[in-house]
Amino acid sequence: MYSPEQENISTTASTKVPVKYGELIVLGYNGSLPNGDRGRRKSRFALCKRPKANGVKPSTVHIACSPQAAKAISNKDQHSISYTLSRAQTVVVEYTHDSNTDMFQIGRSTESPIDFVVTDTVAGSQSNADTQSVQSTISRFACRIMCQRTPPYTARIYAAGFDSSKNIFLGEKAAKWKTSDGQMDGLTTNGVLVMHPRNGFTQDSKPGVWREISVCGNVFTLRETRSAQQRGKMVETESQELVDGSLIDLCGATLLWRTAEGLSRTPTLKHLEALRQEINAARPQCPVGFNTLAFPSMRRKDTPDEKQPWVYLQCGHVHGYHNWGNHREEREGREGRSRECPMCRAKGPYVPLWLGCEAGFYVDAAPPTHAFNPCGHVCSDKTAAFWSQIPLPHGTHTFHAACPFCAQQLTGEQGFVRLIFQGPLD
Repeated sequence: MYSPEQENISTTASTKVPVKYGELIVLGYNGSLPNGDRGRRKSRFALCKRPKANGVKPSTVHIACSPQAAKAISNKDQHSISYTLSRAQTVVVEYTHDSNTDMFQIGRSTESPIDFVVTDTVAGSQSNADTQSVQSTISRFACRIMCQRTPPYTARIYAAGFDSSKNIFLGEKAAKWKTSDGQMDGLTTNGVLVMHPRNGFTQDSKPGVWREISVCGNVFTLRETRSAQQRGKMVETESQELVDGSLIDLCGATLLWRTAEGLSRTPTLKHLEALRQEINAARPQCPVGFNTLAFPSMRRKDTPDEKQPWVYLQCGHVHGYHNWGNHREEREGREGRSRECPMCRAKGPYVPLWLGCEAGFYVDAAPPTHAFNPCGHVCSDKTAAFWSQIPLPHGTHTFHAACPFCAQQLTGEQGFVRLIFQGPLD
């Protein structure tokens, strides 16, 4: 039976540890940003129950405002969304406090209303220096997530975030319209796209369909190109509610939403470390040099060491680094990284293997047996199969599968290869 003492324990315990709604993990990073996580700029962000609710909900609608009147309303100390219809007419929707929800804002701006600062992901980049020269396509105030403060802690996503003056402005050029019930709605310049996987984030997950989310949280089919004026068709059967494994694309970075419950079933870093030690304990050998191979510790994620396993991506045979089959024309740089495997003579890229250290990207806790092509990041079979099927938005109108640990576009027939290790000969 449940005793009153137990009840007291559970409540005091729960006051110490805030309820976690879920986490957002940026695709393309292997456990942290290249130069380390700092403050609100990091590779994953936990959304936890706030000491005091800070959610907002729509209240008064002011129609046919002159620009001056619109300015006066938006200057009031409360949240509002302004829809500029023409130079002479603006509709302002005031928002009021909602004690049932917590609001979290995501975007490129480092201003205080942004809880999670996201910058453009550059595929395969090892340092933030590689990324700074890019003209960003991520909005400064990209989106907001509202979490219900009571179970089941539903999280809902909306395009656009409120700025330091607590306003969202949709200018003349932004796509906007009046809904059938007289409310206003609109889309942001490059849009916020969401995909909910089918069968959750599990071994049986299958890709869903990418949709666009509006400023008021409605769901639409995609526009013809990312920033086209014409909105897609409304999809009334689908929802802005995030589920475990939902992907959120901000046009320059893609985030994975993991619920607290989903994360509790995900392998821990400790588990991944145990799997790494298990592979190393089997003392895999290089079939050419006969030297023992070992995956480096998870902290060392950028420069290969002498025991590092390398793989021929065409066939999956694992070796140590050696110069066998390194043809003269390749040495002179005419053929790129194509090498011939000494085991089976298959020709293709020859790359170092790196363990995938971001546990949130794994769909199961199985051993790391497969590597993505062409980057060499290693994870479980089901995890590799899942990510190789997911079309991720790229640029303004293309999609391609990419490695979740470094964002490089996948190549080859499947996008990944099964690793073939040679055991010790003694």
